[in-house]
Amino acid sequence: MKPRIGFLGTGWIGRHRMAAMVATGAVEAVAVCDPSPECIAEAAAVAPAIRVVESLDAMLALDIDGVVVATPSALHADQSIQALQAGKAVFCQKPLGRTAAEVDAVIAAARKADRLLGVDLSYRHTAGMEAIAGLIREGALGDVFAIDLTFHNAYGPDKPWFYDPAQSGGGCVVDLGVHLVDLALWALGYPKATDAHAALFAGGQPLHPGSVEDYASASFNAGGTNVRLTCSWRLHAGQDAVIAADFYGTNGGAAFRNVGGSFYDFTADHFTGTSAYRLTNGADDWGGRAAAAWATQLARSHHYDPAADHFARSAEVLDLIYGR
Repeated sequence: MKPRIGFLGTGWIGRHRMAAMVATGAVEAVAVCDPSPECIAEAAAVAPAIRVVESLDAMLALDIDGVVVATPSALHADQSIQALQAGKAVFCQKPLGRTAAEVDAVIAAARKADRLLGVDLSYRHTAGMEAIAGLIREGALGDVFAIDLTFHNAYGPDKPWFYDPAQSGGGCVVDLGVHLVDLALWALGYPKATDAHAALFAGGQPLHPGSVEDYASASFNAGGTNVRLTCSWRLHAGQDAVIAADFYGTNGGAAFRNVGGSFYDFTADHFTGTSAYRLTNGADDWGGRAAAAWATQLARSHHYDPAADHFARSAEVLDLIYGR
């Protein structure tokens, strides 16, 4: 019997992840909870037989095996823990928690409940980053001593809670930077991060209490690798987005970069001296792969996967950047 899944929050991302999971054929979408009738209607277009419930409590009372959490960031940790304590597997939109302490609490709940835990860190599922990670792990780049990470989004979030640090946990770093920090740590094998330094700005001025950053530059040490991060909302960068992850090693380099300002299309290249070899090029339907992978894994086993321990590493880096 296919695992039965409830979807908590069905905005654009929640619906997209629902569609990706349903398309695998591995799970069945059976319940949805969202305050928006429009979102409910669009979710029903993906899964016509889905049942509408009024709350997470009502969803957990159903005969379901897992919950997909795609709600505002302030709710992620508590809702994930509630679902796990009810014996349900969880797939959560990033960030899993606003702080490392919240992330640790979710991981502990998943481990205690022995239930599968996934997070929508989707960029690691791009063909380009999978190719670059393969080069790093097989030693083709030698010792990776430096990584440059960039994510500039010409637009800012359109929901007020993003700008309240109590609800969001931070600004562009927790919204955008978390993806790139995860890429770096994942590619390197999750080394311990230390020695973080950061400059955070809001509206061109140093960040002040009660606000969130819309521009950040930071650096940290990841197991001997120097990692530098810049990210922003509404930066005047001449295009919709600038997204890049550049890896520099003693025997070669590699670059993952977006194409022409796209949020979705990327190239990946392997560098040796002044020579470049194209690894992947252009369009790649990667957005739902993290969700699909979780659904497929859940169909095989509901049990806790120790790989979820690694979700804490990115949260620890963000705490360092924010000085927490």
